[in-house]
Amino acid sequence: MTVQEKARAESRARILKALGHPSRLFVVEKLAEKPYCVCQLTAMIGADTSTVSKHLSILKSAGIVSIRKEGTTVYYSLEAPCVLRLIQCVETVAKRSLEGQLANLRLVSARGKA
Repeated sequence: MTVQEKARAESRARILKALGHPSRLFVVEKLAEKPYCVCQLTAMIGADTSTVSKHLSILKSAGIVSIRKEGTTVYYSLEAPCVLRLIQCVETVAKRSLEGQLANLRLVSARGKA
């Protein structure tokens, strides 16, 4: 792996890691609808404000969300809506995997009845 290839892979991994938490995936999906402030997201997630703020900070550092200030309120927006396609791809892979596992269970069950 060249230095450039390693840097590119590390950059990609950082973005994927930023998406690697259920609360952050939830936030991305909510921000696809419209901008939200921390207090709104905190209420939706059911976590404390500091935890949600940390999640938002990780997403912001990765370039996935952006901020806009209105007085003392900070609103977060989805900066990279392309990540929604990635999330949909993950959903498709998960569904295929579950279908494969279900098919295997049916085979095992059918063998047991034979």
